[in-house]
Amino acid sequence: MKEHQHYLIEREKIDYFIDRGYRINGITENLSGAFIEFVLKDVKSGEISNEILHIQTANGRKYFSALLLKQIQSVT
Repeated sequence: MKEHQHYLIEREKIDYFIDRGYRINGITENLSGAFIEFVLKDVKSGEISNEILHIQTANGRKYFSALLLKQIQSVT
């Protein structure tokens, strides 16, 4: 698969979680890529959902980095 196509799939997966209200809670990077931990807190039940997504492309890393900066700026 071409790298750009792989990036588009990764971006779609990231957007899936963000669109459903998940927030980036942590990032672990190593030689095989980046692992993004998403967390969703249900206000009514107090339940917390965690999801981890593996990002392998450089463009995917840039994309979630921009989203993380936006998320941090919206909190402050």
